[in-house]
Amino acid sequence: MRAAADLVARKGFHAVSMADIGRAAGITGSGIYRHFDSKSAVLVALFDRAIDNLLSEEQLIVESVDDLQLALNRLIDGQVEFVVADRELAQVYHNEINNLPEEDSRRLRRKQRMYIEEWVHLLDELRDDLSDADARTLVHAAISAIQSALFHNAGLFEDRSRQLLADAARAVLGV
Repeated sequence: MRAAADLVARKGFHAVSMADIGRAAGITGSGIYRHFDSKSAVLVALFDRAIDNLLSEEQLIVESVDDLQLALNRLIDGQVEFVVADRELAQVYHNEINNLPEEDSRRLRRKQRMYIEEWVHLLDELRDDLSDADARTLVHAAISAIQSALFHNAGLFEDRSRQLLADAARAVLGV
């Protein structure tokens, strides 16, 4: 799956074949079919793992952190880590989710909404000056600010990139 994420990030979903993925993974293209029904199934598995990891981390934070500001900061840090440490996968997720079968796309979007919902809830609790629509808009803007790093490479060290992206998200959220 890592080989698929790397190839699709560099070339795009339609330009990569199962044979390409197999070659990059050190097996034959036909060998991939023992694990996945199709190229779309590889993407679905990648995306499920990514969003499930984010949701699991989010749930752990919400259950274990009583301080709302700290909880939101940890969610921000988790999203930043996904974008910085798993850049190829995050790029593929962002660029290729529309190339999935409709049912899978709908299911993954539902998971994304669940992920966003906790951010909105925390921001609502921290900022009583915002309407629900305001909070949703700011959460989407903050996550977009973090994900903006997917589309350029400023040549920063990863730690500096993490700090700047987290600071930008906090500034957008006003926390």
